[in-house]
Amino acid sequence: MDYVMFAQLLGDVGFPIAITIYLLLNMEAKIERLESTIHTLAESKESDDMER
Repeated sequence: MDYVMFAQLLGDVGFPIAITIYLLLNMEAKIERLESTIHTLAESKESDDMER
């Protein structure tokens, strides 16, 4: 691939790719926090069930 063609391709699709990567990384962090919260809630429910 020619450098000029590569630079043009990067200019055409670089911004959408950068935004996509940014959003995916932010979403990953939120999903990890959600997973942790669900795990904590499940542990809390299990301990409540054992007390009964």
